[in-house]
Amino acid sequence: MSEDRNVARRARIEELRAAEKARAKRRRNTAIGAGVLVAALVAGGITWAVVGNKKSSGSTTAAASKGFCGNVTPGSPNGKQWSSAPAMTIDTAAAYTATLQTSCGDVTIALDAKDAPKTVNSFVFLAGQHYFDHTHCHRLTTAGLYVLQCGDPTGSGSGGPGYQFPDEYLNDPVIKGGTYPAGTVAMANSGPNTNGSQFFLVYQDSPLPASYTPFGKITAGLDVVQHVAKDGVNGGGTDGAPNDTVYINSVPVTKS
Repeated sequence: MSEDRNVARRARIEELRAAEKARAKRRRNTAIGAGVLVAALVAGGITWAVVGNKKSSGSTTAAASKGFCGNVTPGSPNGKQWSSAPAMTIDTAAAYTATLQTSCGDVTIALDAKDAPKTVNSFVFLAGQHYFDHTHCHRLTTAGLYVLQCGDPTGSGSGGPGYQFPDEYLNDPVIKGGTYPAGTVAMANSGPNTNGSQFFLVYQDSPLPASYTPFGKITAGLDVVQHVAKDGVNGGGTDGAPNDTVYINSVPVTKS
């Protein structure tokens, strides 16, 4: 009987350990774009969970801004949801330019409608729906990988528009070597073909596998993102909410 109790006790200990490991894994796991985001990746020997899991209401006020970022338009994200990706409405032969009008300054992006049409179509649609208005860029990484991540109206790292769409242009020769150059704008995701609304701005060359749809290039305002990066991560780490509260006031898109 004593041996049976010992076996049972050991089994229970192992069960508790397994449960705690599972909980710890769930806490570590994060995602990088749509739906329930749970992807982490290994790049250059660094395990990087691209999106944080800090809770936020997503509402904005002028008093909430910190650092050199002070131009906040009061309001809250509309949090709209859709059951499917929008129908294709963009002209893939046209040039589209999006401007992230942020509390820290404007960031202008040349969108690649030719090579990433579904992605640009979704981004233009969401911008037109004011989906990005009053959201904040919720995650900054400053070691090994150098990105500012935005596009989640919940500010939690797990928000999205309710739909997903496929990856595009992963054969882009610029990223095939395993580096996303500074100025690249790419979609976040939680695995293949899980794009939604979250995207990231690369402010310094970053080692990443060619798994994240590149759909634009920063043509002005890279210095704004670099300033945010220089001011660092809240709490002094290298991965988390930026010290400078980066609110997106609006995202006008022009076509030419």
